[in-house]
Amino acid sequence: MRIRRRFEPFQDFTIDRRTWRWVGLGAGMVLAGYLTAFMMFPAPILPGHQAVPRVLGLTLAEAQAEIQKAKLQVTDGGAEPHPSAPQGIVIWQDPPADVIAPEGMKVTLVSSAGPPKIPVPDVAGLDASLAQSMVAAAGLVVSGVESVQAAAPTGLAMMTRPPAGTALAPGAGLTVVVSRGAPTIPVPDLLGMASADARTRLETEGLQLGTVTRRRTTEGAPGTVVAQSPAAGTLAAPGTVVDVVVARSPQ
Repeated sequence: MRIRRRFEPFQDFTIDRRTWRWVGLGAGMVLAGYLTAFMMFPAPILPGHQAVPRVLGLTLAEAQAEIQKAKLQVTDGGAEPHPSAPQGIVIWQDPPADVIAPEGMKVTLVSSAGPPKIPVPDVAGLDASLAQSMVAAAGLVVSGVESVQAAAPTGLAMMTRPPAGTALAPGAGLTVVVSRGAPTIPVPDLLGMASADARTRLETEGLQLGTVTRRRTTEGAPGTVVAQSPAAGTLAAPGTVVDVVVARSPQ
């Protein structure tokens, strides 16, 4: 007697589903492991690739050494002003750190040119104290005040040294030149005076006797002034030095 085997149409299909389930689970575990390794270990996974090192904050020379150690190439991106980074420090890189790059890839580095330069303000015609306040407000320092004789009223700023518009580093020093008023003392006529008398006359007027040159001449009596500089009548500032020439005997 022949026993017929019962046909089970879904048996093979059930086995296939279980098999594919295990295959999918295994593939998922492999992919998860790959992603975990990629995130936890920045070292390049593909042969011939390198992780771009972080070189921000290093000197340009140090950054170049790190890039070359990673078997990458360096491209100079120039220098740009930076408010806080000292000159020569790397402030930007492209590509950024930790990017996986093939060996020989170029990494562009931009270094700091230092803080932005400050133009010297124009203080001409301002009161001296206001001029100094403007210089300080601009981020510069008044390292000296020079007083000069000028037609401008006393106490007004005339100029700066270096002049207005000059670009200086923050905190750099400059000199403010201030007027002490126009010369008001006329130089007296010293011709014919003895050198001692000429000295006394000049000091009485608030001036000073400068160089005394003795010269053989018949223009005046020996021992008397025959020439002077500045000339008589010239308006001079207090303390101006007047040079004279004193006659000697022609023999």
